[in-house]
Amino acid sequence: MDKLKERWDIEQNWQLLFPALGITVLAYSSYKLSYLFLKEFNMAFNIFLSAVIFFLLLKFTLFIFNKLENKWEVNYKWEMISIFLVFAVTGSSSLFISRPIIKFIGITKENLNPFLYWVLYIIIGFIFYQILLVLIGWLFGQFKFFWNFEKKMLRRIGLKRLID
Repeated sequence: MDKLKERWDIEQNWQLLFPALGITVLAYSSYKLSYLFLKEFNMAFNIFLSAVIFFLLLKFTLFIFNKLENKWEVNYKWEMISIFLVFAVTGSSSLFISRPIIKFIGITKENLNPFLYWVLYIIIGFIFYQILLVLIGWLFGQFKFFWNFEKKMLRRIGLKRLID
């Protein structure tokens, strides 16, 4: 346990929540991916494939952590886990919010060209993604990081006057 705490710069026990939550989300995602591909196979094979996918995703995630560790300005390594969790929760949440809003407006695939439907769906999802990114980042204690991230993104897409 001490080795884990040292590697992720964990100073207090409550900070162990982020690695535990990260591992749990990674395991759940691995299982969902294996189930997506192997619905008809038995549970033992699904669990085996889940373990393989988990291992590959863990290696990939740690590789990304090493690459972004110097690029992102965070004080502790465990904060990177919380940032990744914010990105994951925000992406899923923006899709869940966009769907009912599009239905509320009265836009469906049946009454609109499918291309236009998906363009509007992506635009509405993108708008709510920006709002949720800062909000969920605040909930995870990473408001400053995500506010700076948001300002940089808005500058890049040409909306500089919105943040000035």
